Amino acid sequence: MSQGQRRLAAIMFTDMVGYTALGQRNESLSLALVDEQRKLIRPILNKHNGREVKTMGDAFLVEFPNAVDAVRCAYDIQRVVREFNLSLAAEERIRLRIGIHVGEVVGSKGDIVGDAVNLASRIEAIAEDGGVCLTQQAYDHVHNKVDFHLSSLGPKTLKNVTEPIEVYKIVMPWEKDIAGPSGQLNARRIAVLPFANMSPDPNDEYFADGMTEELISTMSKIEHLEVISRTSVMQFKRNPKPIREVSRELNAGTVLEGSVRKAGEKIRVTVQMIDAARDRHLWAESYDRELQDVFAIQSDIAKQVAEALKVRILPNEGAKLGKTPTADTGAYVMYLKGKYYWNERTKEGIEKAIQYFAEATKIDPTYAKAYAGLAECYMIQENWGYITPAEATPKRKMLATKALELDESLAESHMALAEILGSKEWNFEGAEREFRRAIELNPNLASAHHFLANGILSPLGRLDEAILELREAKRLDPLSPMVTANLGDNLLTAGRYEEAQEQYRSVLESGPSIVAYAHSRLGLLLLRQSRFEEGISEIQKSLEQRPIDGMADLIYAYSLAGRESDADRLLANLELKAKETYVPNVIMALANAGAGRKERALEFLQRAAEERSNQLWVNMNEPQFDGLRSDLRFQNLLAIIGAKETVPK
Repeated sequence: MSQGQRRLAAIMFTDMVGYTALGQRNESLSLALVDEQRKLIRPILNKHNGREVKTMGDAFLVEFPNAVDAVRCAYDIQRVVREFNLSLAAEERIRLRIGIHVGEVVGSKGDIVGDAVNLASRIEAIAEDGGVCLTQQAYDHVHNKVDFHLSSLGPKTLKNVTEPIEVYKIVMPWEKDIAGPSGQLNARRIAVLPFANMSPDPNDEYFADGMTEELISTMSKIEHLEVISRTSVMQFKRNPKPIREVSRELNAGTVLEGSVRKAGEKIRVTVQMIDAARDRHLWAESYDRELQDVFAIQSDIAKQVAEALKVRILPNEGAKLGKTPTADTGAYVMYLKGKYYWNERTKEGIEKAIQYFAEATKIDPTYAKAYAGLAECYMIQENWGYITPAEATPKRKMLATKALELDESLAESHMALAEILGSKEWNFEGAEREFRRAIELNPNLASAHHFLANGILSPLGRLDEAILELREAKRLDPLSPMVTANLGDNLLTAGRYEEAQEQYRSVLESGPSIVAYAHSRLGLLLLRQSRFEEGISEIQKSLEQRPIDGMADLIYAYSLAGRESDADRLLANLELKAKETYVPNVIMALANAGAGRKERALEFLQRAAEERSNQLWVNMNEPQFDGLRSDLRFQNLLAIIGAKETVPK
């Protein structure tokens, strides 16, 4: 931009509340909070087309091409900062206020000046802690184009502005939080507890679990409801707790609980909505219907929840609620059984899920969700080394394409295609586009945020964005051990060891589901800190559940600790095992690299690239490969697949 060029722009000013006073009390903490603020904000600016003009101490001056982008960005910033602050002491929290104005600016050597910039800074000063204020000009550009509620604060007199101007604020969803025993709870953040199975046949357990998951999915179609993901709520099926305790663990202001009774083609569904903070019932309903009415029941419950919480259902959301995924109840039952076994996440469970999903597609060849479910099954089988890439790839591509052809509005269809584009075709721009589309269709879909971060942003070296997406996934699925562990992985890669260790130890305290993975990753972290014996001990704890992957990590640990004979013995055992059963080429590459056998490691990496292994793209920054990074062949491989080195410094 040439000096003196004038144009209309949306201007955002951000400022940390109480920063000057904090700097006087604790300078090191104030500087640390500014640094953390920048790590949080910058990825969000990029996401919303914001140009960071400059920072001034604790403040940001940002320019946007339009007011809609600016307002959405401001909302996202305050949402992410709020989530970041949840577990922190008051002194350690980031407290931001934001002002937005639309007006003419003058460009000068990358900077911008003018009355519009000054006015944005004046508006920012009016905003409260955690708030966003807009001028009348900004409001006029966005009031019919964003879903946020905007409330007038009336005319305000501003310094050096002759006439009072109308100021508006974004009414944040959490402003109507219910006061609970441990602080403020967002009433629009909802936990659907596992429905109790009251059916005479205990084998109908799948139907109760399916009703829970499908109701979560249905309510997630309403943008202004935050619905906690299945992984987190189903933990209370194994370990029931009082409503107040559930509410505190999930940070949920509203809880739904109920039961399902299925007898042939008849179903009875009871549900009650609970004000979690006060532990009181808001409403209850019973449905005695035919099985074919199950989708209408789910839609009605979602509408009643929205009405009770005073959430307006937009026309497009109403259309989504009225849409049925299949007209055939037989296909639906097969689909629910497939999801039931899919969620077991075992080798046998995935194989059963494939059978049931396939049966659902035979009964109803237009059932998009069943095709997407099948694609996910084959992805998991390849990821876990149960089938080869040659077996998985054509099935996954065909199923993902079919699901999308049948239902473009299904978020899971876009996710399935995104996974293929990223891991198989190395088309990362296309993969990111499909993940973003899935999130647009279902903002509550934690797995879309999770896979976007771990499968695309992290390997591309966009670690700040990856960490941001994983924090969003964790907000939506707070008790998911895999999300927590992968957040630890990205923090480890970013060199943020203390934060990474905190995530891994959190997984180890949460339960047995992926404890082995957390032990192994914590071990790798300790190796980074030259705590070899501690690292070896942690990795050894993973071997029972992860005999192949854990063995590759342990070979590397032994080598670092100077125990070459132990490393060689373990590598020989792994090579024998590879003759008896399928061991992915990436695992063999990691094992050989860990033992210092560079040529063999490069050979296996080349094989993995040729077969388009699902595991190659996401493992190129593993520490075992540090000794290969200066090799031209490794660099060529990175260039071919498009990965970026982001190893810790």
